Amino acid sequence: MASLHEKYGLRRVINACGKMTALSGAKVLPEIAQQASASLDGFYDLDELQGAASTVISRVTGAEAGCVTACTAAGITESVAACLTGSALGKVLKLPDCDWAAKRVLIQKGHCVNYGAPVTQNIRMTGADVVEIGEVNRTLVEHFRHELEAGGVVAVVHVESHHTVQKGMLDLAAVVELAHEFDVPVIVDGAAQDQRIQEMVEIGADLVIVSAHKYLCSTTGGIVAGKKALVEAVYLQNRGIGRAMKAGKEAIFGAMAALEYREREDVEAWTAEQDRKVGLVLELLSGIEGLSLGVDADPNGCPFSRARLTPDAEVCGVDVFELNRRVAEGDPSVRLRAHHANEGYLYIDAIELTDEEVHLVCERIREVLA
Repeated sequence: MASLHEKYGLRRVINACGKMTALSGAKVLPEIAQQASASLDGFYDLDELQGAASTVISRVTGAEAGCVTACTAAGITESVAACLTGSALGKVLKLPDCDWAAKRVLIQKGHCVNYGAPVTQNIRMTGADVVEIGEVNRTLVEHFRHELEAGGVVAVVHVESHHTVQKGMLDLAAVVELAHEFDVPVIVDGAAQDQRIQEMVEIGADLVIVSAHKYLCSTTGGIVAGKKALVEAVYLQNRGIGRAMKAGKEAIFGAMAALEYREREDVEAWTAEQDRKVGLVLELLSGIEGLSLGVDADPNGCPFSRARLTPDAEVCGVDVFELNRRVAEGDPSVRLRAHHANEGYLYIDAIELTDEEVHLVCERIREVLA
């Protein structure tokens, strides 16, 4: 039987980049795929199903409640909408025509990232007014306090991501403390930070949103965990603007299976396996003249590292941009992590790679640099 790549004329992709939406998320683990698949030929009351999901999310994350959305982006928009409307169905039905006074949402300027779309657009879709706090490389407590004292603030959106400015920003704990002083809820965009979801809940964030289809290795979906009243208001958005962002049964069952898998996963063993693969990368690429190698931990504190490649263009004959482009040519296409190419280096993220694929990636790099 022909593979899907052959059937539809698609190139095979070797994912040395990581958990990226553009590369279709993650490989769905067999246990999770089995449960999602088993849901397809049955019917369920979605309210009951989301109730079951809330129980699982609460147990695994420590949050009061939870629900499943179409993705993290949907979860951000629906969470902001929840803070605008509360449980008032009349307001839910009116969005994004938000004609009441309290509709300001604060976000640090260094968190106004584009993750494939602008996070500020996710907020504005609700009808809320975005207020960018501080400068691009610095946020002070005084910046936040000034806007909070001005009133009309319904939420603070805090982004936990490598995309954000990594210095000069207020951390989550400081933001939560400030916001709660004014009874303002904090929404965390933690798309790829599901390995830290308990930590973010414990810090006191009111709503934390993570992807089901990144390190949780599930079908596409977003997991919202947080305070019960706010989660209920998030789910209520399905009767309004959230209708276009609803999660299907396979997403909900997949997310539950993924969280249950995480519950029993040996994280230390998983980390050791990732370290082993990074070590294999360094071994296979060692000795290439002009190529410097290193290892960097995940910048957001997740328990894994990546191999860093820094080619000297004068010695290697190609710079990082050319190296990245050339390994991506052909079939299979090797996709390196090029987030820092303009700083002179690339990463190999080995999480989605088998040993065979690690060898293939390194052979392709050697061919280009030779």
